Amino acid sequence: MPTQDQRMQWWREARFGMFIHWGLYAIPAGAWRGNTDYGEWIRDSARIPVDVYERFQPQWNPTAFDADAWARLAAAAGMKYLVITSKHHDGFCLFDSAQTTWDVGGTPNPRDLLGELAAACRRHGVVFCTYHSIMDWHHPDYLPRRPWEAATRPADGADFERFERYLHAQVGEVIERYRPGVMWFDGEWESTWNHDRGLRLFELCRRLAPTMLVNNRVDVHRGGMGGFSASSEAVGDFATPEQEIPATGLPGVDWESCMTMNDHWGWNAADPDWKSATTLLRNLVDIASKGGNYLLNIGPRADGSFPPQAVERLQRIAAWMRSNGDAIHGTTASVFDTLPFGRCTVRAGEAASTLYLHVFDWPATGRITLPGLANTVTRAFVLGDPANVLSVAATADGVGIRLPAQPADDIDTVIAVELLGRPVVYRAPVLTADAEQFVHANVVTMAAGEGLEVRYTLDGQQPLAGSPRADGPVRLTATTTVRAAAFHQARRVSEVVSRTFTRVEPLPPCKVLPAAAGLRREQFVVDWTSIPDQHDGGSAATSTVVTGIGFQQNPGEHVAQRYLGFVEVPQDELYRFALRSDDGSKLWIDGELVVDNDGLHGSTEKSGVIALAKGPHALELVWFNRTGGADLGLRWATPGQPFAPLPAAVLKH
Repeated sequence: MPTQDQRMQWWREARFGMFIHWGLYAIPAGAWRGNTDYGEWIRDSARIPVDVYERFQPQWNPTAFDADAWARLAAAAGMKYLVITSKHHDGFCLFDSAQTTWDVGGTPNPRDLLGELAAACRRHGVVFCTYHSIMDWHHPDYLPRRPWEAATRPADGADFERFERYLHAQVGEVIERYRPGVMWFDGEWESTWNHDRGLRLFELCRRLAPTMLVNNRVDVHRGGMGGFSASSEAVGDFATPEQEIPATGLPGVDWESCMTMNDHWGWNAADPDWKSATTLLRNLVDIASKGGNYLLNIGPRADGSFPPQAVERLQRIAAWMRSNGDAIHGTTASVFDTLPFGRCTVRAGEAASTLYLHVFDWPATGRITLPGLANTVTRAFVLGDPANVLSVAATADGVGIRLPAQPADDIDTVIAVELLGRPVVYRAPVLTADAEQFVHANVVTMAAGEGLEVRYTLDGQQPLAGSPRADGPVRLTATTTVRAAAFHQARRVSEVVSRTFTRVEPLPPCKVLPAAAGLRREQFVVDWTSIPDQHDGGSAATSTVVTGIGFQQNPGEHVAQRYLGFVEVPQDELYRFALRSDDGSKLWIDGELVVDNDGLHGSTEKSGVIALAKGPHALELVWFNRTGGADLGLRWATPGQPFAPLPAAVLKH
């Protein structure tokens, strides 16, 4: 059995892949009854009954489909793998399945589309992969039904265990027939799917194809659209952020950002919001510089052709990749925290390494600096033009490089910097405190890398070799700006960092005293995707007094709760509040928004701070759940103390 690293090797080196959403939803091209903003979710979002949606099947006739053309475009653009929808949420299969007639085999053009594309990918050096939806709006045993069709399509007789057997049989067909390099699951967030089912499906994939990769959406722990599985029991080979690039990547985790070229995954003829080639290329570089993969989506038209806007952008990417592909494929994340001119990717070795500097913003000075770089630079040149050697000089802040007079590429000029040994970067110190505000005092710690010392000032001056050394925490009792830098053998080797810590006055307590223990909790029926400004939800379905925030059992789907009352704080202090929820939630104290954890996501915790004087303070918390799992919890802490649940004694109304 191959190890995880052996399975992941090709995928980690690829860095770039093509996503394809193609199915019956391409036929209406995003339009239904005057609305032109639909995509691959059109059956649900336009509320099309099953029997009406089934009328698209005899219209399926992709005469313009050319598997070699698709694979050739992907390969030229530097995409090392291709993921296509074998089945999306509407249940329609792009292969002739023995389990159903709801597939291409039941159309006027029953070509083996996946087989043709898999063969074309092999010819052009692209790894063929498949997307398979767990959710299925067509199968009679899939639950739950869409809320809008509950009356017309009752769930009587539906058997989810039988659906799971159907799902396993189809996944087995795809694996054994097409041998995909990745099985990319989706649609796992509804309440009928759980960890045990995900584990069974994952183990099926491992058994049938030990080297095949499986994404983390096979399980239920992906943590919302951010795509990171926080649970230790989660299974899946890589995380799947959607329509976003993690700000600092996901260190120590294999991850892949899937993103659209415009606003839709499936073909929408009216969508004008095509991202520019500049945005797409810089997304690729940004993701690679953070150690991730970029899965860029295309929604083919119903006839099987790519939209010309997509082809044009792929060709521009291909032109850049011909000279600069080495700066993407086989690279790892940047060794720098930030670079003002752009990004960095790395090809590291024990004896020698190469830094690829992606210059987005051409500096007016004609120079760029690599902060804290300690290695000896042997050569720097414009990638694709190795004769164009650039001058390099050590500076107080790192290594300076003189650039050519003009950029080689307006989107991204890549400078290759060859080093002796593995990259070593002296980083600026990290200044840590509970918060940037405080009521009585604040404790700041300063840390730098191994072998470095931190020198700091509190009087606005730049730190020097003779400035105080941070041998331990520094206690502040007044508003202060701390400046610090890393030093090595009495020489400053990092940039100077600074943070201002502000002493604040706590908000006074409420004059109206609460009369009883607990909070009032109201529950509403809602259809929110985020918490609206007027968030009472109308007339409350239920109203009760509770002793804490949260619930033992899932309150259901399309519901919201509002908690109203007071929190009585024991002393003047800066209080930190941590709000955990699935889906969205917000916390207000004395009318100030303290924690915003809004939106559709899995169980996620966010925190905020507020300075409060001793006594009662008005509290309002709003939470909602659209579909699937539900979670809610609130913790608090004072400076230097760990978070803990709010005691029932401090909650009043």
